Amino acid sequence: MDISSLLNVNSTAIANAAADASTKKTKDIDNGFSSMLESAMSNINETNTLLNKRDEEEMKFALGISENTHDMAIAAAKASTALTYTTTLRDKFIEAYKEILQIQV
Repeated sequence: MDISSLLNVNSTAIANAAADASTKKTKDIDNGFSSMLESAMSNINETNTLLNKRDEEEMKFALGISENTHDMAIAAAKASTALTYTTTLRDKFIEAYKEILQIQV
């Protein structure tokens, strides 16, 4: 049973879709790496921002500018969580890199 007539698909449409898919796959790989790199850099920048904010809150508390320990505790918890997340990502990237190095061509 020929279903191409049912779906209104002919061989040229299939050939065009296959050609588009192969070029898109190459572009997706390039975009995938750049987006992953941008995401990693964004994560590092956000972690640095949170660590600086934690230090700022601790300094305000130590100098007596702020008496609110709640803000200091929140900033410390956010910084700790972000640092743990960033460290875990770093470890996973290093593990993946080591696995790639072990691949024999």
